Amino acid sequence: MSIDLGSRYLILNVDGGVATCTIDRPDRRNAMTASMYVGMRRAVQIVNGSPNLHALVITGVGDVFCPGGELGGEHEDTSIGMDAAAAFGNDIAPFEAIRRSRKPVIAMVNGICQGGGLLMTLVSDLAVVSDRAVFRVPEVIRGVADPNYAAYLPAHVGVARARDLIFTARRFDAAEALAMGMIARVVPHEELAAATHDAVTEVLRGAPEARWQMKRIMNDRYGAVDTMTLDASIAGAEVMEGFSAFVERRAPSWIPEGYAPDGRL
Repeated sequence: MSIDLGSRYLILNVDGGVATCTIDRPDRRNAMTASMYVGMRRAVQIVNGSPNLHALVITGVGDVFCPGGELGGEHEDTSIGMDAAAAFGNDIAPFEAIRRSRKPVIAMVNGICQGGGLLMTLVSDLAVVSDRAVFRVPEVIRGVADPNYAAYLPAHVGVARARDLIFTARRFDAAEALAMGMIARVVPHEELAAATHDAVTEVLRGAPEARWQMKRIMNDRYGAVDTMTLDASIAGAEVMEGFSAFVERRAPSWIPEGYAPDGRL
């Protein structure tokens, strides 16, 4: 059974008591439109509101899990997400919905995972990761001060590693992510679906209320996310320059002379 989430780029299929939301926008490397972010929140709501659904799995198509939000302005989806973005701004993002979900959310990370995709992975209850996955925290090089990373990432990997990943925006593979404690399960790519099924089965053996209370206590380690900082940043000049540089395949203007990389960041 398939459920409409209001975006043609999100596919929510139900198999037994588990819903799987697949990010399916390969022509834009699974970049999330406003409608897709709203739809992902909707997927969490649907699972939590149904007595017949017990878990949500999030994954992507091809060699990309999710690179985060659409930077090129190509939000050619439905008007639902744009209307929601106009009304609620950055509150349309699904990160807190996943973090607060009473039903377990499992990220099945099939490939490139960065930006908002990595945030969804961090706040999921469990991540099962392909050995082909590659991670990155690119917000600062796009001009975005994203407080979600300041809240979530140090709790996973420690302050020193979080600084390294946030300030350098360097890429790192699944093996390094596992070694630093950012994720707990890496499997051969060919075994990803089966390993995720096994993980969901293991998680659902736990008593729902006990599991929720343990989740709540652990997730409170993140603390509050300073959304006012993100709102101010998204409306600022650095974001405009950072997004423009990305689209135009050039280095942003704030990089000092002699430090710009060859090609696009």
